[in-house]
Amino acid sequence: MYKVAVTREFIANHFLIGGDWGAENEPHAHHYVVEVSIESDTLDEHGYLVDIVDIEAGLDGIVDYFRDTMLNDKPEFEGLNPSIEHFSRILNQKLAKKIKMGPTGTLSVKLWENESCWAAYKSEI
Repeated sequence: MYKVAVTREFIANHFLIGGDWGAENEPHAHHYVVEVSIESDTLDEHGYLVDIVDIEAGLDGIVDYFRDTMLNDKPEFEGLNPSIEHFSRILNQKLAKKIKMGPTGTLSVKLWENESCWAAYKSEI
């Protein structure tokens, strides 16, 4: 199985809703690290799983969209608690639309909100 990965860092703000989580209910920032990995057992005619430049370009555009914003105000989070679980799925779905790869594979997005806490979402692409 082949695997290619790219990481990016960015800061975004949010506050949790729907429960009593103390300080997390107040607006605050996280220094996020997003790790994107793509896996497949096949390569294209150039020996690529996916062109890493395409992954970087797609991910950079998505990160720029969320960087320095209040996640709660983004339409993707309407009616949702802006948890790292939801955020990792949203990032995955946005990136899946931008990646061109062979007939089968998986896209995983692991989103760190600090040095020890992360959530991930994996999809077939």
